[in-house]
Amino acid sequence: MNKLQQVAIVTGSARNIGRAIAIELAKSGIDVVLNGRSQSHELEEVQAEIQAFGVRSVISIADISTEEGANSLVKAAIDHFGQIDILVNNAALRRHVAFSDLDYVAWREVMQTILDGAYLCSAAALPYLKNSKMASIIFMGGMSAHTGSKDRAHVVTAKMGLVGLTKALAHDLSEFGINVNCVVPGLIDTVRGESAGKGTPEHHKKNTSLIGRRGDVSEVAQLVQFLCSDKSRYITGQTIHANGGAFLA
Repeated sequence: MNKLQQVAIVTGSARNIGRAIAIELAKSGIDVVLNGRSQSHELEEVQAEIQAFGVRSVISIADISTEEGANSLVKAAIDHFGQIDILVNNAALRRHVAFSDLDYVAWREVMQTILDGAYLCSAAALPYLKNSKMASIIFMGGMSAHTGSKDRAHVVTAKMGLVGLTKALAHDLSEFGINVNCVVPGLIDTVRGESAGKGTPEHHKKNTSLIGRRGDVSEVAQLVQFLCSDKSRYITGQTIHANGGAFLA
């Protein structure tokens, strides 16, 4: 095993960007803990693809919006690999509902998954990240948090909260050598299931990229992999956009 073998947790890694991140990290030789809220053949497919790269992986079924679930996910990583070097907070819900119809239960459901989940996983993993020689926390933001979007007040608010959390933790964790960054995908081709609500988001309809196409999930994953590598140790506290020029930060 490589002397600097790393272990990564990727929440919400059954499909789309989370899946691509898990695979990209595995390609670079990193062992990966895959996570979903429920068991699925998709997680097993990701695991099979990852193992083809000669690295180790484990599936941890856990609802990271709860303290018990976040602790369970971290415990699975430690039980199987004995360390955590990278935490990618990717799990999210992409609901669509007009603010006039948005009740508190729906508001909290999104907040708990995106924002509370990111806090809970980061807090649970922190003691082990402190022991890493090259630790990284990545939060997966959203372009709509920066542009605004119709019928997504809860999602926009939660994703912008990750920007603030990135800046705060970059200050708090720098003394331990832990880099913290936020990657913001925009206009990426992904599969949208029932949780998406009503199809293509409004900001996808209104915005186009300068390069004339939508992004591929692999392009976001490659950015995340770079931010977790030894080539990016001078980058922390940053919100980095990958959107083909659809939004210029």
